[in-house]
Amino acid sequence: MGKCIKVDMTTKEVKVTDLPERYTHLGGRLLTSQYIYDEVRPTCHPLGEDNKLIIAPGLLSGTMAPSSGRVSIGSKSPLTKGIKESNGGGITGQKLGAMGIRAITIEGLPKDDELQVLVVNDDGAKLIAHPDLAGKGAYETTEILRNKYGKKAAVACIGPAGEMLMANAGIANCDVEGSASRYCGRGGLGAVMGSKRLKAVVIDTAKTRADDIHDEETYKAASKKFSKMLKDHPVCGEALPKFGTNVLMNILSEAGGLPTRNFSEGRFEHADAIGGETLAKVCEERGGAATHRCMTGCVIGCSNSYPLPDGRVVSPIEYETAWSFGAHCDIKDLDVIAELNWLANDIGLDTIEAGGVLGVMMEAGVIPWGDGKRAIEVMEEIRQGTPLGRIAGQGAVYAGQAFGVTRVAAVKGQHMPAYEPRTVKGMGVTYATTPMGADHTAGYCVTANILKVGGFVDPLKGEGQIDLSRNLQIATNLIDGTGFCLFIAFAVLDDEQGVPTIVELMNARYGWNLTVDDAVKMGQQSLKAERDFNIQAGFTKEHDRLPDFMLKEKLSPHDIHFDIGDQELDTLHNY
Repeated sequence: MGKCIKVDMTTKEVKVTDLPERYTHLGGRLLTSQYIYDEVRPTCHPLGEDNKLIIAPGLLSGTMAPSSGRVSIGSKSPLTKGIKESNGGGITGQKLGAMGIRAITIEGLPKDDELQVLVVNDDGAKLIAHPDLAGKGAYETTEILRNKYGKKAAVACIGPAGEMLMANAGIANCDVEGSASRYCGRGGLGAVMGSKRLKAVVIDTAKTRADDIHDEETYKAASKKFSKMLKDHPVCGEALPKFGTNVLMNILSEAGGLPTRNFSEGRFEHADAIGGETLAKVCEERGGAATHRCMTGCVIGCSNSYPLPDGRVVSPIEYETAWSFGAHCDIKDLDVIAELNWLANDIGLDTIEAGGVLGVMMEAGVIPWGDGKRAIEVMEEIRQGTPLGRIAGQGAVYAGQAFGVTRVAAVKGQHMPAYEPRTVKGMGVTYATTPMGADHTAGYCVTANILKVGGFVDPLKGEGQIDLSRNLQIATNLIDGTGFCLFIAFAVLDDEQGVPTIVELMNARYGWNLTVDDAVKMGQQSLKAERDFNIQAGFTKEHDRLPDFMLKEKLSPHDIHFDIGDQELDTLHNY
């Protein structure tokens, strides 16, 4: 069931075929990772002709399932040099799912330098040359393509960073309103897209939902049940819809788990000034939206629309971004953070890695701590491709090497997100052991460590963290495969009917007979494939480690270091 669009950038040939039978039960990350494992040589150059880029909606994307519609993009990462899946919201996944397209595979390198756009509509798919888009930002690119190919089309595109093959280049997906701000940001996959000279993918269809639900009555009932589960949960139904993801700023700072000034402290004295409550207040005062939905059918609505003083709107300022450009860099002005966010979106950068770079440059003295004006200037240098900009665009590890900074909070070449692993130890385990590099979404232990969702594991102690991270990494792989937003996990972990309802939805959608055990095995098998790819690429157990300074330096306010030993970390993948 489902179609696959195969794009050869060398010959410019585009074929629409049936999805290979071996991938029948796979979608989203489950599919991208298996596809890369099967068809990409692990030791290939990420920007070379042997790497591939796979775009796959989740198994339930494009349906009435609440808060579904996510898309996964997979490849070998220029940043980590390992396998990578980057997950995004917006309408790309929904459009592909509604059309019955299970995957787009992009391979080869062109013989010329001319930028192309892949246009997918109800009549088929074709490459169209678009030299006019060279150097344009993601916002303008998206506007031009929607005006040309469909006012309500989904656009996934790269900015100048992707064209210049920067290792921190992401891929922007537009939301319902056409804002190019829903990023598959992590891992530098925008550089892979740029190496293939593909500026954008446009998906335009008259279909709003998939019309091939196997058991529509059961599917409707299960969707309704799942929606109620989300709305009734205090995180999914109250906290996130009121203040968005940035509600975590004050929570993490109070817990001593907010990385501040390049991971030198665990609390930020100005957390409230850049937190969710203040952000919501400013949004409302300026006529923006404290909460917003990045895709139709979302019942959580954790996004926001933040108006800048000059009238431009940043949608959204997520917690990770407010942290990376804020506490991490000692910046306490929301307008400065919003400007940096807008620039990252337009240039085509992952905001976590971009903020990580700025923090490293502040550590080096290249930028004074808290100097928002200079930080903005450096972002503009990335757009222009100056020597300094090219260093900054290659990620935090590269910047650390360039400026002689050893305090770089990265694993497998990727900068850590907004959770201090010395005081949220479950996250430290995930950062160390996930095949994806330091990635909070790979196993979000904040659930049990901080929010006491799905039980409680003391964040300051090592006991229980391995099991917690392992189980969440497996579950996350499955959730990313379905197309659900990861934030459904809060409700799912607290409701014994959560996972069974997800399985019920998959069975009703496709006419399958999966059990909960089958679903868990899908997550395990995908995680094993990712890990095995990395091993073949040259990764060893020494890559599953946190930076040395986190093992030795005690962090305030709890005065502790990361003390989960190597042998214990090495047991995580025993499943």
